[in-house]
Amino acid sequence: MSVTATSTSSLKEEAVNQFKTTLRGKLLRPSDAGYDEERKTFNAMIDRRPGLIACCAGVADVISSVNFARTHDLLVAVRAAGHNVAGISVCDGGLLIDLSRMKGMRVDPAARTIRVEAGLTWAK
Repeated sequence: MSVTATSTSSLKEEAVNQFKTTLRGKLLRPSDAGYDEERKTFNAMIDRRPGLIACCAGVADVISSVNFARTHDLLVAVRAAGHNVAGISVCDGGLLIDLSRMKGMRVDPAARTIRVEAGLTWAK
């Protein structure tokens, strides 16, 4: 992705609709119900408005979101739980890849390992 990433406002409706079909989770636009709630972060002083929010339900959604952003040269922010005080987990005009619903955990007692998804946190 280039340093001069573009805004989602230049995307064609067809491209956005095609992207939406690749997701198990929901894709929100500023006009959608729930958008304002989804864009909020832990720090209420941060008031950014992404052009799209991909509410990822799994790894395939993350891959699809990254590929969509790369193809369309979009600014990207990634949010796991939204607790970054500086607000870097959300962007203006770009694609917010929201991992907060990804709360899976796998424990392998034999290998003594635990794998957790990015949205698994003590808060939220």
